[in-house]
Amino acid sequence: MKLSLNGILLFVCFTAVTMARVISTEEESATPASPPKPYAFGYAAGRFPGHIDRTHSEVSDASGVVQGSYSYVDPTFKIRKVDYIADKTGFHPVLNHNVPALPQDTPVVAAAKQRHLIQYSRIASRHQQLPEVVVPADTKAVQFAKNRHLSLFQKIEEEHARIAAERATLNQQEDSSLHPNALEQKNEY
Repeated sequence: MKLSLNGILLFVCFTAVTMARVISTEEESATPASPPKPYAFGYAAGRFPGHIDRTHSEVSDASGVVQGSYSYVDPTFKIRKVDYIADKTGFHPVLNHNVPALPQDTPVVAAAKQRHLIQYSRIASRHQQLPEVVVPADTKAVQFAKNRHLSLFQKIEEEHARIAAERATLNQQEDSSLHPNALEQKNEY
């Protein structure tokens, strides 16, 4: 295999550029990562208003350790809760079988929920009903235009019927003039 001087130079340049990119990437990744930032979040959600069937909360500290829990309602309608810790050694979940009952609403909260659900239902039912359609009465000008349109339509319909009858007559005359013996032959059969 013969290598030309241009081929060797191209190979050396390509290798040098590639090595330079690898070295610069290693230098960039050698900078230490910033320390974890503490955070906290939590939410509760449900499939319809006033119904909570899943929750999740989580807290992280400055060392990168994350503690949290999530819960959900399983297909047998039992509340399942999982507490977990995630640290440098991995994710460590603990299934909690003794989930406490949900707290009961105070009378004020229960009344507010009830008022909200009544308002929500009222708005939802109002948006489900079809609006009443009111057809406006025709003015004299509109009625005149409708009558004129109808009379013109009837005239056009009559003209089309007349033209169709004339064409049928002409077609019969043409057929009889082109085939004068056709009627005699039909009568013979």
